[in-house]
This record gives sequence, C-alpha cells and structure tokens, in this order.
Amino acid sequence: MGRGDLSDAEWERLRPFLPVSNGRCGRWRDHRQVIDGILHRVRTGVQWRDLPERFGPWKTVYERHRLWSADGTWERLLQQVQAVADAAGEIDWDISVDSTIVRAHQHAAGARTDPPPAPGSKGAEGMEQQDENAVAESRRPPGGGGAGSEGLGRSRGGFTSKLHLSADGRCRPLSLIVTPGQRADCTQFKPVLEKIRVPRPGLGRPRKKPDSLAADKAYSNGPIREYLRRRGIRHTIPEKTDSQAARLRKGSRGGRPPGFDEDRYKKRNTVERAINRLKQSRAVVTRYDKRDYVFLGTATAAAVAIWLRT
Repeated sequence: MGRGDLSDAEWERLRPFLPVSNGRCGRWRDHRQVIDGILHRVRTGVQWRDLPERFGPWKTVYERHRLWSADGTWERLLQQVQAVADAAGEIDWDISVDSTIVRAHQHAAGARTDPPPAPGSKGAEGMEQQDENAVAESRRPPGGGGAGSEGLGRSRGGFTSKLHLSADGRCRPLSLIVTPGQRADCTQFKPVLEKIRVPRPGLGRPRKKPDSLAADKAYSNGPIREYLRRRGIRHTIPEKTDSQAARLRKGSRGGRPPGFDEDRYKKRNTVERAINRLKQSRAVVTRYDKRDYVFLGTATAAAVAIWLRT
C-alpha cells in the first residue's frame, strides 16, 4: 500500500458499489489498483502519462476515470458513501453553500470544438453497443462549442473555472457543480441544493432537504429567500447593505428585515474548510482537464476520498 492508496477498510466501503462489467467483454482491470492510480493523480496533479507503473497502464487509469466521470459513477459512489454515513447518523445536516475559483492550467484549453459522435454512428459495431450496459463513452455528456461550454471562463488572470458546492457541518462536500469562473454564485444556488441526494437504506426517497442553511451575502436576494421559504428550509443569509438601505427608504412598505442568527452564521466556515480540503488535491486546486465533466469527476473523486477518510 502506497501513500494515499485506499486502506482495506476504505476499499470495503467502496467495493459493493463498483460496476462489475465494462459492457463489452471480459472484466474490468482490478478496480482497486485503478482507483489508487486515479486518487494518486488527483492528489498530486501528475500527468496521466507519468503515473507510476504500480498502477498499471496509464491509459487504462485515464479511460476508467473519464468513463466514470461521463456516466455518473463517481457521483453515485459519493452518494452511496454519504448514504452509509447518514444511516449511521454521522451527517450534520446544518449545511452551508459557497463557491471557489479554480485557476485553469494552459493544458485545460484546446478541447475539440466538435461534439462527440452520437451513439451508433460507428456502423454495425456501434449499433451493437446500444444496450443498457453500453460503455459510458456513448453516453458521455455533449461537449464542444468552445471554452464556455467546457466550464472555462475568461478573467484578468486567464482561464478560470468555478466550483459551487454545499457542505455538511463536518466540512464534507455534499454536492458539486462546475461553471465558468465569471458565473455569479447566486445563479447556481438552486442547482447546488437540488443536487443533494443522499439515498436511504432499503425503501424510501433519498434525503434532499437540510435542517438549516447558511450562506454569505452573494446569495442574498429575493428569489433565493423565496425558494428556501417554499421548501421550508431555515436559513441564515446576511442582508446586503444596499438592500437594507432600500428597505428602510420604503418605511413601512419595505417590510420586515430578514431573520439573522449570528450563532448559526458562525458555522458557515464549514464550507470554507471543505473547500480547503478539496484544494489539498492538486488536480482540483489547478484544473488540468479539458472537459468540464472530467474535471467534475476529478473534484468528485477528491470528495469521495474526503468522505472515506473522515
């Protein structure tokens, strides 16, 4: 076992939820070896071609990561690990929401602008793979169309991406979304919350609703507060100075000020600490992946490691 590899206990928590076939022929190469290679790359940011030989062929490790990023395997693994923690009562559902800028390396640019081929476009061989066990390559998210469609945005420093996330009260990511770096935080608030989905053991709907929520002033607007009230989510979001001044100018017509719990707001630092944990992975703190769904898979793999090790 090398530094950063899965321990036996961590492997046993992941093993029941891993796919057992690649949908074509034969079996997958040893999952544990490949996952160790993926986590090594996520942690160190090394180029795929420079992976140590103990992880097997570098292209096998890369293709497994790409396919699992495309078909949602990494997100399902994250949800299953969260489900185990929730069943044991280990999730603090007083959550916080925030975002962080990720500088994109020059290697992240240059993705092909043409979209990937549609399923079955490779002739008879492609048609044979259109069953429910088809490889993820045929189901990968549509790409192409320039930097914007790949979650890359322009800023003074060059290309950047933004990670929007929610975190539980123990500083662990619950949901992740990738957008271009210039995208406003408030526009992704609803997608981030609706991406929270923690399955329950046995029958029953997955849990999606937190006990309470804290966010900073970037999320202080009417539509967000109305959305939270409609879902019955207690929330603590400070009021912007200009909004407060506008409300006071209206007098009695301005309505009551929104409630604000200072003690609850102090717990908002949990999402900042979750971001710090994610950014200990060098392939997350600097984006090297050309495709946005692959970078999301990289961040999600880092989140899975955080949940396994806390």
